[in-house]
Amino acid sequence: MGYRVIYIEKCEYLRLYLDNLKVEIKNDTLLIPVSDIQILVIDNYQSNLSVPLINKLTDNNVCTIICGVDHLPKSYILPMNGHFSSSGNISKQICWDSKRKDDLHAMIVKMKILNQIEILKVNNKDFEVEKKLYEFVDSVVSGDKTNREGLAAKMYFRELFGHDFVRFEEDVINAGLNYGYAIFRSLITSIIVAKGYIANIGIFHKGKQNMFNLSDDIIEVFRPIVDHYVFNNMMDDIIFKQSHREALIQLTNKKIMIDGRKQTVANAISFYLDSIFNYLDGEADSILYPLPVIYDL
Repeated sequence: MGYRVIYIEKCEYLRLYLDNLKVEIKNDTLLIPVSDIQILVIDNYQSNLSVPLINKLTDNNVCTIICGVDHLPKSYILPMNGHFSSSGNISKQICWDSKRKDDLHAMIVKMKILNQIEILKVNNKDFEVEKKLYEFVDSVVSGDKTNREGLAAKMYFRELFGHDFVRFEEDVINAGLNYGYAIFRSLITSIIVAKGYIANIGIFHKGKQNMFNLSDDIIEVFRPIVDHYVFNNMMDDIIFKQSHREALIQLTNKKIMIDGRKQTVANAISFYLDSIFNYLDGEADSILYPLPVIYDL
């Protein structure tokens, strides 16, 4: 997998040229080796992509995101087969034990809440709210049947963004959250496919029309990374700026802690996924968790 995050806003044509992404802007061109690219975001509704380029991007498992006129991600380009052992992995995925899935979901919920608490701590929020969230962590049951995740999220968002904040309303804070989550979701999906699994079959999420159920399970512990950026950079804005979009994309090019070491976000996702697959396959009894604080490369 590559390491560069490429954001395309002003471009007429995107083509393949000698294993390079060729970006054509009026009378100027830019060449970028496809093998260097980790994420490609195309945020120009009038750009044209060539079929050879699309095939080369999928061959290299580049996480390719196409945005709509509202600048929000609308489509992902993913390979049909991401790994030589896809059939075997998908067969195991279909047969994952329901009890282990419920127990795993509870672990994910606990770590998501702990990561939310960490974001409240670094932003000097109310200790009483943090204390209540710790109580939620201690009371999570298998499958989170008492919905501690939802209760914690409600308290967390109101403490972080203010008591008037409502998730999914049309405002700049929600725009930032939605955009950042979509970028992480697409990166997670590309890594799932690269490991020979499919994103449709999830652990907790089971939406029949959701092509990314597993991605939506995996992203939970990474969401606070986006929350932290939005709180510190977008609270006083009234429009969702290009600079915000670029910065949210660049979050995936930072480092975070996992298993006691700093890793790139993509590597942390990969290690996290491996530990989850090992757990679900009965080869391990615990999983690795990423922490939400980011570091520059």
